[in-house]
Amino acid sequence: MKNKLWRITLDTNPEDCNLHCIMCEEHSEYSDFKQKLFQKTGLKRRVMPTEWLQPIFEQAQQLSVREIIPSTMGEPLLYEGIEMIYSLAKKYDIKINLTTNGTFPRKPISEWAEIIVPQTSDIKISLNGAKKETSEQIMRGSKFDTQIENIRQFVKFRNDYFQKTNYYCRVTLQLTFMRHNMPEIAEIVKLASHLDIDRIKGHQLWTHFPEIEHLSFETDAESRQKWNEMVEIAHEASELFRKPNGKKVILENFNPFDIQSLRVSENPEGLVSGECPFLEKELWISATGKISPCCAPDAQRNTLGNFGNYPETKLAEVLHSSVYRNLVANYKTFDLCKMCKMRRP
Repeated sequence: MKNKLWRITLDTNPEDCNLHCIMCEEHSEYSDFKQKLFQKTGLKRRVMPTEWLQPIFEQAQQLSVREIIPSTMGEPLLYEGIEMIYSLAKKYDIKINLTTNGTFPRKPISEWAEIIVPQTSDIKISLNGAKKETSEQIMRGSKFDTQIENIRQFVKFRNDYFQKTNYYCRVTLQLTFMRHNMPEIAEIVKLASHLDIDRIKGHQLWTHFPEIEHLSFETDAESRQKWNEMVEIAHEASELFRKPNGKKVILENFNPFDIQSLRVSENPEGLVSGECPFLEKELWISATGKISPCCAPDAQRNTLGNFGNYPETKLAEVLHSSVYRNLVANYKTFDLCKMCKMRRP
């Protein structure tokens, strides 16, 4: 079997975050995730041991992995081993794909840029509104003006570095599609173009908590139609508001619901179509070593099977295991996969 794996995500420090975004499975004010986890496992602190990092990079290189993502649950720049990750990335010639909340903690933004830009393929900076009030309401604890200034300084360093070396670190704004931030989508695109952002990447809201269910575009036919209207506005804005070099801001996952999904009576269970973007291409390793095939919420992801634990299980063994091969062949029959928001047309 030809290896197709190209990216690994390390959930290095899921408990470390300086914000409380309302949609976050772990850090939202509505979440009791940590309490339930402690009751179930007795774990008080989940953080990936730094001694795991070099062996993971070695295995990744052997599998021709091109990218590694530090934690997407929690703020990776708070991880004690983040500088080590960047050193190993350089040693093993693997790029880092970074997702950060834009606060750039612990160091001046200039120091972070010096570490990040030369070895990063793409940095996704979370921003969930074009207005201070909207963004700070969603990303609780954030300071919108500070985030914008951080982005401005980071992009300037990126552009200067590109001029000197011809190496380009893509900068992405990442947002969650919700009913109270997407009315600002044209202004978000305009802001991104003004900041010389390359891409805006978003995803539909995972409604982990009853308190945010009303913010989903997937609740009924009317809200899904509203989403389709937002998609049109977003693409019109990307044509109108161009970057300084005249190029459009790339929009990713701004896809309309198909007509069948709008007719809830014809699709009462909300089943989705499209292919899985992860199987055979990506793997996840949790802070406690659990290996997973995708990024679905933990409790739901458990229904897909047991794929082993690092360091006892090697990454190559996962790809060839019977449980993984069965998932690859039959994922469209799994309940979680039938409803997955990440499948792509």
